[in-house]
Amino acid sequence: MKNHVIATLFSIAAIGALSAAPQTFDFKDPKGVNAIQFHLDSVLEPISGTASGITGTVSFDPANPAATTGKIVVATNSLTVSNAMMTDHLRGDRWLNAPVNPEISFELAKLDNVKTSGNDTTATAVGKLSIKGVTKDVSVPVKLTYLAGAFGKRINKPEVGGDLLVVRGEFTINRSDYGINPGQMEDKVNPEIKLTLAIVGGAPKA
Repeated sequence: MKNHVIATLFSIAAIGALSAAPQTFDFKDPKGVNAIQFHLDSVLEPISGTASGITGTVSFDPANPAATTGKIVVATNSLTVSNAMMTDHLRGDRWLNAPVNPEISFELAKLDNVKTSGNDTTATAVGKLSIKGVTKDVSVPVKLTYLAGAFGKRINKPEVGGDLLVVRGEFTINRSDYGINPGQMEDKVNPEIKLTLAIVGGAPKA
């Protein structure tokens, strides 16, 4: 009887370990919807734009969100504003210098202040933001929404299994911290850049 109880407990533990395994979510969006918005609320010319060239992966375990790791990468030449000349300047050597610095990245070191309710986890994402060859430690408030079984629904193929992870966040950086034309044209281009993200990663299953 004792051996039977021990075996049952080991079986339950094994099943729990399998069901709680972390998954890798790919943020290269097959629908091309993922984008990060940026906004510079300057005095003369408030500027808004998007960055759509997003890739990267995040390892997420719904049973242990605090263990989340990953890296999100944005293609610098995907940053776009409504004015074509301003877009060229943004990607040019005085601003982001996209040919020399083709990627902007955020590498997650850990999640702090983790709180989970249902499918949603709020936390502070602590990691390193790299722009124009400069890397800084940053802390970003984020909300992670885990959607079990929703991968096929998003791509209009319900027969395809898999899960989704939606990452939302908003934070501000100072462009001078990253050598982005520091101290210049501050009447037209605000020193602070507000970044807003709402991106989704998929973990398909066969």
